[in-house]
Amino acid sequence: MVKSIDYEVVKKLDRVEIRSYPKVALARVDGYGDGGFNLLFKFISGANSQRAKVAMTAPVISEKIAMTAPVISGGGSIAFVMPESYTSETTPQPADDRVRIEEIPARYLAALRFSGRWSTHVFETKSKEMMGELQKAGIKSRGEVFSMRYNPPFTPWFMHRNEVAIEVEWQS
Repeated sequence: MVKSIDYEVVKKLDRVEIRSYPKVALARVDGYGDGGFNLLFKFISGANSQRAKVAMTAPVISEKIAMTAPVISGGGSIAFVMPESYTSETTPQPADDRVRIEEIPARYLAALRFSGRWSTHVFETKSKEMMGELQKAGIKSRGEVFSMRYNPPFTPWFMHRNEVAIEVEWQS
């Protein structure tokens, strides 16, 4: 079982949760599609300045860049969340300069969970559903919708945990 990033649900809409996330360090690759996953996997397997193995943490985050399609096979970014004990300063430096380490400040996200296979069509459908719920609730969003995937590839498709998410403006 892979450790997931901790968050707190601060509000539940119909199918959408508003969550408070802590500051996290990410290892990110931009523009390499499925090859980005392999670069990140090599990084956590020891292709870094300390030759250290870094525990796999969920979710794997996929984002669009500019006006491209969500990353499945090209154009976007893919990121691994570092274990909570890591910061941008303590994460080993990648051996490959296509892998970047960055820190995301604490923030609020709206997230809609679904199971099954991930596809561009499902991403678009679930994104519209989430954005509709946010609009109905009068909650403003920031940035672009992104996907979070939690399971290794060998997990049966019907057991996959997927989410679409977006940063939101929220007052606790």
